[in-house]
Amino acid sequence: MTNGIQHTGKFLLISGLIIAVIGGLLMFSVKIPWLGKLPGDILIRKENYIFYFPLATGIVISIILSFLFRLFGRR
Repeated sequence: MTNGIQHTGKFLLISGLIIAVIGGLLMFSVKIPWLGKLPGDILIRKENYIFYFPLATGIVISIILSFLFRLFGRR
């Protein structure tokens, strides 16, 4: 029973750290001027309608996260 509690505690600790890091990144993402304005991001403006789809930004973030997960996942 103790082993299950240890795994749960480890999971909660790691989850909390990941959420804290994501929160910090979101707070400082305003200071990254190119984030969300890459060529390839789709922006359609009409009179009363705006459609924005950050395609290129999503791909760049996905590549960076894949690299980090691969780098730190090799333990």
